[in-house]
Amino acid sequence: MRTNFPINKFHNIKTPFYYYDSGLLRDTLNIIYKETTKYKNYCIHYAIKANSNPKILKIISQYGFGADCVSGGEIQAAIDAGFPPSKIVYAGVGKSDWEINLGLDNNIFCFNVESTAELEVINTLASQRNKVANVAFRINPNIGAHTHANITTGLAENKFGIAMDDLEKTIEISTRLKNISVIGLHFHIGSQILDMDDFKALSNRINDLQCRLKQHGIVLPNINVGGGLGINYEHPDIEPIPDFAGYFSTYAKHLRILPDQKVHFELGRSVVGQCGTLITRLLYVKNGSYKKFAIVDAGMTDLIRPALYHAYHKIENISSNEEVETYDIVGPICESSDVFAKSIEINKCHRGDIIAIRSAGAYGEVMASQYNCRELPKGYITEEL
Repeated sequence: MRTNFPINKFHNIKTPFYYYDSGLLRDTLNIIYKETTKYKNYCIHYAIKANSNPKILKIISQYGFGADCVSGGEIQAAIDAGFPPSKIVYAGVGKSDWEINLGLDNNIFCFNVESTAELEVINTLASQRNKVANVAFRINPNIGAHTHANITTGLAENKFGIAMDDLEKTIEISTRLKNISVIGLHFHIGSQILDMDDFKALSNRINDLQCRLKQHGIVLPNINVGGGLGINYEHPDIEPIPDFAGYFSTYAKHLRILPDQKVHFELGRSVVGQCGTLITRLLYVKNGSYKKFAIVDAGMTDLIRPALYHAYHKIENISSNEEVETYDIVGPICESSDVFAKSIEINKCHRGDIIAIRSAGAYGEVMASQYNCRELPKGYITEEL
């Protein structure tokens, strides 16, 4: 089954561009809202790093979710889109002073702190403003998620988080800081995770840590398990919405929490990944010595994931119903790595055909660059076309 794209309208828009199916986005948000209301203590924060298009943010903010930010720019984008500061969490291994001050000035819900050095800086900056900063300690649980090596974040070798062995020491340091209030623990083991056993393993690790802390008389009101739920890149039409029911129920079954504790989730890719498509136009079909190249006007500047991670995206020629042929789909950038796919079968290509690169709603437009002095791609939602 092929998604019904408004292809007649695409012909009038300069390519490449991102097309966002706002209907699918809202269906996804409705499912998340429905599933989380089954658990009175579950809180959702949309991970803005996945897609910060203001039109996308505006839609998501209307569902009452919070925001997960990893920069001052994302904090400002969240506020501008209508996310309440009281639901904003701010993570990141390298927070600069102006970013911390922005969070303090807007009274955001929580800073997810990744080192004692950062903790002391936040305390100093909060003291200068006569404020108390809420913080959660990001703990590195040393769990290897079943995903690409470049997007794991929970191993001891990764740069993120505080080592488990240092947790009690870090909490002890925090008790001496008058402008710090420790309100929780934060975890995030990676991205594009489809094996629920990884989330089960995280739950068990959190359970062990909570028991350890309880022996010291420490009970924190918030547990933030991060995000990480993946999407089906191979079959976006078969599974346009991820298994949120299975995801949330995994934590409900395995994570032991107290009645008054809240569980926070930072969902990004699973919210917006499937609603976005990179639309590009075919420039040339080039017959090489051993293969055919379909050269399109989008490149790694518009969607870097295939070049950066060797990521797979389903590619369709939505202009053609002819027999399939085998092509390498490549872009115009002066880099050998500017390749979207090699030796894939798509409907026969002709100059001017519209090519859809699917499942590009997450880490697509937001990672675009102007290398080769190229324009940034624009993003359009369904209502605009």
